[in-house]
Amino acid sequence: MTEAPADTTALPAAGARVLSGMQPSGDSLHLGNYVGALVNWVKTQETYDAFFFIPDLHGITVPHDPADLRERTRRTAAQFIAGGIDPDRSTLFVQSHVPEHAQLAWVLTCLTGMGEASRMTQFKDKSTKHGADAASVGLLSYPMLMAADILLYQPHGVPVGDDQKQHVELTRNLAQRFNHRFGETFRVPEPFIPETGARIYDLQEPTTKMSKSASSPNGLVNILDTDKQIAKRIKSAVTDDGTDIRFDREHKPGISNLLSIYSAVTGRTIAELEAEYADKMYGHLKVDLAEAVVAKVAPIRERTFQLLDDPGELDALLAKGAEKARAVASQTLAAAYEKVGFLPGAAPA
Repeated sequence: MTEAPADTTALPAAGARVLSGMQPSGDSLHLGNYVGALVNWVKTQETYDAFFFIPDLHGITVPHDPADLRERTRRTAAQFIAGGIDPDRSTLFVQSHVPEHAQLAWVLTCLTGMGEASRMTQFKDKSTKHGADAASVGLLSYPMLMAADILLYQPHGVPVGDDQKQHVELTRNLAQRFNHRFGETFRVPEPFIPETGARIYDLQEPTTKMSKSASSPNGLVNILDTDKQIAKRIKSAVTDDGTDIRFDREHKPGISNLLSIYSAVTGRTIAELEAEYADKMYGHLKVDLAEAVVAKVAPIRERTFQLLDDPGELDALLAKGAEKARAVASQTLAAAYEKVGFLPGAAPA
């Protein structure tokens, strides 16, 4: 069977099911996470049957501290809710709370060729950098777990970023392969390019995307930073030669990044900001931008800490989301298990 390549399509129709996730890999989301993903997830839940999850199973493919993972998972969930994800409108859950993810991942792993798995970019990069013995089998099978994450919920569309195209393609191939061998079971999801916010760059290295793995923490604006920390980092941001304030990614990456952030947190256009600061200095832009970012982030931070102060209530919200997710995932897994020939288990009492 020749497996069809994916053609990135337009956005799914209103009411379609879509799924997105974000790993709990830091103590705080940063401004790039918020602007580039979370803001658009909030819009997504207005139009689609939206499933949002925290893939904590993926977080143990590399060495980790259990207490940190637990805390970061709660913090990520709290920031999702504080940033506008409505647990009543969307299905918000933690991956490890839905055991069907790991169960389906094993079935898909058994359909994946060794060469196919070892060609995945993440495994290749880390095994080349640190040596094959340092890369876990979990890292090798990570893409099959990601495929299970997607296929369990039979989504119509899967948002595709530059760093995940290869994984989505494998997901489509595995769905097609399973359907061909065992009968139609999985919807083959169509990849789509989601609406995205401005790409936010590192404040100290404005040609590099803002990331938790930044060489210096001063390049990050974290959602849970204090007002003082946020203002200090923005005011110390790298700028460019000259004094004119204009958007020019090639020649003025520092100022262009600050203008992008300003536009993202206020809703004002780049052109409006260029006009307002045409006769002003870089310092004026930084002071005003710091105030604007603090005004945007502070309510999210405060709501996050309110949620974290009541972990029982937060855990209850996540348990409710897991129950909703399992209602869908269990049906998909049961169909897949029946198709591959597993003997039916006893019905729960």
